[in-house]
Amino acid sequence: MHRQRRAKIVATLGPASADHDTIRRLFEAGADVFRLNFSHGDHAQHQERLAIIRRIERETGRPIAVLLDLQGPKLRIGRFADGPIDLEAGAGFRLDLDPTPGSAARAPMPHPEIFAALKPGTDLLLDDGKLRLRVTACGPDFAETQVIAGGRLSERKGVNVPGVLLPISALTAKDREDLRFGLELGVDWIALSFVQRPEDLLELRAIVQGRAGVLSKLEKPAAIERLDAIVELSDAVMVARGDLGVEMPAQQVPPIQKRIVRSARQAGKPVIVATQMLESMVGAPVPTRAEASDVATAIYDGADAVMLSAESASGRFPLQAVAMMDSIIAEVEADPHCREAIDASHSTPQRTVSDAICTSLRQVASLLPVATMVTYTRSGYTCLRAARERPSAPVLSITPEIETARRLALAWGVHSVHAEGGVADVPDMVAKASALACREGLAQPGDFVVIAAGMPFGTAGTTNLLHITRA
Repeated sequence: MHRQRRAKIVATLGPASADHDTIRRLFEAGADVFRLNFSHGDHAQHQERLAIIRRIERETGRPIAVLLDLQGPKLRIGRFADGPIDLEAGAGFRLDLDPTPGSAARAPMPHPEIFAALKPGTDLLLDDGKLRLRVTACGPDFAETQVIAGGRLSERKGVNVPGVLLPISALTAKDREDLRFGLELGVDWIALSFVQRPEDLLELRAIVQGRAGVLSKLEKPAAIERLDAIVELSDAVMVARGDLGVEMPAQQVPPIQKRIVRSARQAGKPVIVATQMLESMVGAPVPTRAEASDVATAIYDGADAVMLSAESASGRFPLQAVAMMDSIIAEVEADPHCREAIDASHSTPQRTVSDAICTSLRQVASLLPVATMVTYTRSGYTCLRAARERPSAPVLSITPEIETARRLALAWGVHSVHAEGGVADVPDMVAKASALACREGLAQPGDFVVIAAGMPFGTAGTTNLLHITRA
């Protein structure tokens, strides 16, 4: 079974999609990657869902990627003595480290790292940006603020500090335990939340040690300021528009989204566009026209994947949401203007043998009626470089590593196959590639097939061969 589209779908699992039958139907409807959101649920629930995914993988014979999304540091105000309060614009309001429950005049904020980074004039956003406070005076354990945008405030609401680089690690104690658990289970991707600086990636990579792909969630303005360096240290990135839209003006998010997608594509790293893509389908069987256009924009820009969050995790119509996203992608990719836009957005390849081969793959597909391109890969690098070129023909990735096959399920245009054993020589390589292309429904006997591989066979990082044949 292979998808009739190039862009991929990431579906978040949750209470609405926790059993075998539902997850199987989500996969059949179009989900390529399943996200386990460790901000919710316990280890036992996530372990059960991953076991179901692996069972479906065996049933269907298709590699399926599993993305573990770490919660990251959650900054929140403390509790109130008498329930929610109302903050009036222009009023003063104090935040401090005193754990005593708050009132209409003050509230505890148990985060000394925030106070350490504040200075007069800094804005604090509460409850996803609904309320805005401006610091008038501050110290290591307090901040006096003026209410700029008021409203009702409940306890334990989130705090955002836009434009400030906070001296905190992106990995909390909970994240480290979740990470250890997920790596033992064998997840394929680790998503790091609230990345601020390249050093956050170095910390995570030192723990992961290649056992999973590292994905950066870009949701902080500080990360955008060092975007290229963060992309370079990531195996993939996510445009996490939720917190990004809180900390930055909403009108700035669309161009930032395009900038992130462009940076990731130039680097050849898979990029996911996420958050509220089909939000209305949490409670309705169809999306708004604006939501459909939002998904379409990401596809026109050449994103590797688009993601469903609450729509598939807790909404009333998870199957319809995946099916709708699948149909939007297919409709957009069938538009000739989509191909024109992608062709016009190619960036300069690196001066390497691998990129020379993969650029040639795309050029061959533009000249000949190529049914599929085949990459033999162990690490997945050659396949990702081929996908970076956004060729007109699908990419059949053949790898002896099941972990590589699963990770590549996230990459644009890639149909990944786990095939144990290597190849003996070029004729054997051609025969196996042609047979697999036909078996997977990507080619018919007599179709053109283009193959990229490395000699000597079985050696990582040696892509140096391009072969054109007929299946």
